[in-house]
Amino acid sequence: MRLFAAVFLAFLLLPAPARALTPAEQAVAAHGMVASREAEATRIGVAVLRQGGNAVDAAVAVGFALAVTLPVAGNLGGGGFMLVHDAKSGETVAIDYRETAPAAAHRDMFLDAAGEADAEKSRQSHHAVGVPGTVAGLVAAQQRYGTWPLDRLLAPAIRLAEDGIVVGAPLAEALRAARERLARSAAGKAIFLKPDGAPLAEGERLVQADLAWSLRRIAERGAAAFYQGAIAERLIADMAAHGGPMRRGDLESYRAIVRPPLRGRYRGLEIASMPPPSSGGVHLLQMLNVLAHFPIPEMAPLGPERAHLLAEAMKRAYADRAEHLGDPAFWPVPARGLLSPRYAETIAADIDRGRARPSAEIRPGAPAAYESDQTAHFAVMDGAGNAVSNTYTLNFAFGSGIVAAGTGILLNNEMDDFSAKPGAPNAYGLVGGEANAVAAGKRPLSSMTPVIVFKDGRPWLATGARGGGRIITAVLQQLVNLVDLKLDLATATSLPRLHHQWLPDRLYLEPGFPAATQARLRSLGHTLAKTREIGSLNAVMRLDNGFAGIADPRRPGGLAMGH
Repeated sequence: MRLFAAVFLAFLLLPAPARALTPAEQAVAAHGMVASREAEATRIGVAVLRQGGNAVDAAVAVGFALAVTLPVAGNLGGGGFMLVHDAKSGETVAIDYRETAPAAAHRDMFLDAAGEADAEKSRQSHHAVGVPGTVAGLVAAQQRYGTWPLDRLLAPAIRLAEDGIVVGAPLAEALRAARERLARSAAGKAIFLKPDGAPLAEGERLVQADLAWSLRRIAERGAAAFYQGAIAERLIADMAAHGGPMRRGDLESYRAIVRPPLRGRYRGLEIASMPPPSSGGVHLLQMLNVLAHFPIPEMAPLGPERAHLLAEAMKRAYADRAEHLGDPAFWPVPARGLLSPRYAETIAADIDRGRARPSAEIRPGAPAAYESDQTAHFAVMDGAGNAVSNTYTLNFAFGSGIVAAGTGILLNNEMDDFSAKPGAPNAYGLVGGEANAVAAGKRPLSSMTPVIVFKDGRPWLATGARGGGRIITAVLQQLVNLVDLKLDLATATSLPRLHHQWLPDRLYLEPGFPAATQARLRSLGHTLAKTREIGSLNAVMRLDNGFAGIADPRRPGGLAMGH
């Protein structure tokens, strides 16, 4: 089949659900599909598929390309999670390449003299930087499941970094918003700002020569270049120059971890997602288990009854997140209990369909009693049955805003995802506790939720989202829309969404919910709050005659494209 493309080029939330895409717009393709947040990276992935690479080859090429074309979130200096389904072996694995705390990190490192959380230190300093995992994760996937050599997969990213990319409207806006933060790093200022301090504008060219140098070292030597070689030397030199706690040994000891995925079922479909230290898979499956007790398919898509049940399930999950989720190497996460059918029955029985229970009345449950986890997401499927769902991040837009001198690499501020102090919210308002306290070598809790859904034993959907703490609820609603409402991929993704994270006790609604629904929710006791966007999804779906893909209309510049 010849090439088709599905592109959402403008962010648009309508007062009512957006129309369904035409078949051509859905990018039905016979041999494979790539959906990502940035169009040029998607095209690179599709070119890999067209030239005989598999889904993992395409995903690795996309991951490295986004470090160049989407510096707001694509990265070498961050970390993330990847789900891979290998058709030949039939195995599905979760690759955990989340950042780790340096060996010098300690529980109280982000408290000021008064014992309060110091947000500046945990978000915009060299202390905010966790040991990056992205390079280790992408290379691990390539070595385990790829068919192309690493240098061939990095070649497009190197070319774009050396030749430069034309700054589009989304990147220009992001640079304007982050101008002051980027100016604090001499290396970042030299790359992203002009000599007069103004950010690069739409239509101007962004050249990243130092990043091209780093990418070339990785193409030549693999992950060793980043963690032991020339790149490592420059990263640690930059840390030392600014009093950062990361040392050479932190990089040398970093490892991506291959874990078994979490698995669950919903309405007959099998769902695989990330285990801790991601909270995404645990709480996605937990909420689906609860919703399975209610007749969601019979409820109006934007009606108050459905919205109420979703919100009440979300409250319980986020309360459990604050108490029970952390790095399983440091904390006994009761995942089996959280996913127990009996625990779901207990939660469902506690939900009053005629009243919103205030968050102050909701405490984390006791799941152990029932035992017998700024982002960029991309999804890839190929004609052989391989599938990849990957989410990675720097945390904030442009991470810490710090570029390590001589590398072109933006550094994350993922240390803010730890609980600086039990009960203190992070930048996304998420409350954490002892389970997610700072400790040397520990991986911070995450909301990233890459998912692969199986139908009849074959990958049917690869999906995930950006959006901090709202990622989990965005993925949840897309799945419920697809499975319970039997909507097409475009409508299921563009339908207005809601979000509740226990604390603060507010039900956030995107534009598009009817006034009658909002009035009824208030009468049930919900405190409503308006929000522009709840997550941004990129997904690929297998159809009978090929594939469909979508880049969420909530964010401009994305592309779903098939071969």
